[in-house]
Amino acid sequence: MFRHKQIDGAGIMADYTFYTNPMSRGQIARWALHEAGADYRQVLIDWKDKPESFLAVNPMGKVPTIVHHAQSGDRTVSEAAAICLYLAEMHPDAGLLPSDEEVADYYRWTFFAAGPIEQAITSRHFKCEPLPEQEMMAGWGSFERTMNTLEGHFDKAQYVCGDRFTMADVYVGSAVDWGLTFGTMPPRPAFVAYAERLQTRDAYKAAKAVDNALIGEMKK
Repeated sequence: MFRHKQIDGAGIMADYTFYTNPMSRGQIARWALHEAGADYRQVLIDWKDKPESFLAVNPMGKVPTIVHHAQSGDRTVSEAAAICLYLAEMHPDAGLLPSDEEVADYYRWTFFAAGPIEQAITSRHFKCEPLPEQEMMAGWGSFERTMNTLEGHFDKAQYVCGDRFTMADVYVGSAVDWGLTFGTMPPRPAFVAYAERLQTRDAYKAAKAVDNALIGEMKK
């Protein structure tokens, strides 16, 4: 069960401080926090007025960023993929880690989403895709090759690691879910079915409810 609290009057601190903006990749990290059952407090970051305390934690000024208040001292983790994998490691009882048989797919597809998928979508959005003769120098090759590769996996697998949900699905699934929502990924049947499976999860729905409520407040 996820626990979401602020520092109370007695000075009790949550296990994690979560720097985010609801209109960002912070949605990925919030979903991961909910899946892990992590005890966290959020700090909302204004794009135009980033506090010095946040920049001291992450000089890039990027969200999401988490600070784990571990017994050995504070640990800062940035980059959504790293946050997802870190939380799975810190909360093994949540059952989000891969088995020995699943570990190859777990890492392969998480970093495929963080690398080729991210790059393919970004380059297409900014209209700076490599020419055919340049594809060998690009880490993703081409948009079509990237999408075809991912589709090939989900044509034969329910989740990243076969038939079982793991933390890799939070990151890979967020890329697919976001891509379908904003039209940056093609609505191929394998992608749509995968996203629909993820959207039934309690942690997904709870995390999205928090971010959607925050976005609604921002638009008032």
